[in-house]
Order: sequence, then C-alpha cells, then structure tokens
Amino acid sequence: MIKINLLPVRATKKKETAKQQISIFLLSVVVVLVIGLGIYSITLAKISTAKDEINKSEQEIIRLKEKIGEIDNIKKFQAEVKKKLDILAQLRTNKKGPATRLAKLSDAVPEKLWLTKFVESGDKVSLAGVAFNEEIIAAFMRNLQASGEFTNVELLVSEQTEISGMKAKKFDISCVLKPTKGAEPALPPKK
Repeated sequence: MIKINLLPVRATKKKETAKQQISIFLLSVVVVLVIGLGIYSITLAKISTAKDEINKSEQEIIRLKEKIGEIDNIKKFQAEVKKKLDILAQLRTNKKGPATRLAKLSDAVPEKLWLTKFVESGDKVSLAGVAFNEEIIAAFMRNLQASGEFTNVELLVSEQTEISGMKAKKFDISCVLKPTKGAEPALPPKK
C-alpha cells in the first residue's frame, strides 16, 4: 500500500497562502499610500492655487484702492473746478453792474464839473460835487437820466461856495438805479 504524506503539502500551501496574504497586504498598503499621496498632492496643489488667487485678489484690491483714491482726487478736483466756474459765472453776471454803471457815470460828467462823493446803497445812489454854474449841474442831471442806468434824478442841495478864490456851485444829487434786465440774483456757491 502506498502511503501519502499530505502534511508537507499543507505546510507548503500554508506558506504560499501566507506569502500571498502578505503580498496582498503589502500591495494594498502601497496602493493606499499611493492614493493618499495622490490626494495629498492634489490638495496641496489646490491650496497653492487658492493662495495664488488670494495674492492676485489682494494685489487687485490694492490696485483698485489706488484707482479709487485717484477717482476721489478727481472728484475733489472736479468739485473745486465747479465751484470756481460758479464763482466766474457769478462774477460775469455781476460785472454788468458796477463797472458799466461807473463808465456811464463818467460819460455823463460834463466839463467843469467834478464829483466829490459817490455812495451806492442798495438801489439808491447819492452824488455830491462842484460845478461852475447851475447850467452844468442841470446838464449833468439830464445826462444821468439819459444814461439808462439812473432814474428819479433829483437835485437835493445847490449852494454857492468858493474854491481857490473862484465862485462855484456845490451840489448834492440823489437818484435810483434802474434794475438790469436779465440779471439774476447771485446764487451762493453750492456745497
């Protein structure tokens, strides 16, 4: 009869099974490590990309803040220019008043008449001066009335005086300013 010894075969099978289990375990550990390293490297790449985007965004914010500062400066400059333009417009509307009024007053003064006082309060004007005679004073009053700047020209006082040994007439005249056409009241500058 033949005897078969099955024990060594079982031992070799156990050894092979153990080797296979160890190799499967090692292989699975290696696969888990590779997968873990892959996930770790992908996460690091995402973090690095996010940090780069954050840095770019911060630089963009700094650049935009500089532009906002420039825009604020431009707005301040624009407000200053607008204020100056408003003042210029106000000066243009006001230049028609006193300058032209004094020019017409100068044109209305005849020879041998001198003005010594010009007072303007509101729309009322009072004038004082010296002339050689009443005819020159009357001509002056007619010239004032015809100038278009003055109305209600009235002689208040006319008295004789002596200047440097010569006889002359000292006078006081009151009149009212004509309102200028199209003149708008001056607006205060906007804040």
